[in-house]
Amino acid sequence: MKKIICKIEFDTETATLVKAYSFGKLGDPAGYEEDLYQAPNGMYFLHVGGGEASPYPTEDIVRLAKTKLKAWMEAHQ
Repeated sequence: MKKIICKIEFDTETATLVKAYSFGKLGDPAGYEEDLYQAPNGMYFLHVGGGEASPYPTEDIVRLAKTKLKAWMEAHQ
């Protein structure tokens, strides 16, 4: 998936997957996935998606500031 945020392209095809996180079971309306990627430019982003009752009811890319990276990693151990 590709998305441009603030004139910067984030692309799951060219980025490196750092960590994948799943919450819930397959088919769970509240279940979701957050995949952390590092882009070639060093920036981090989440590729997210989930069920209709989840925080991510549609597939999306969300930029993740380096200042929030440590907190995300600790929360998803």
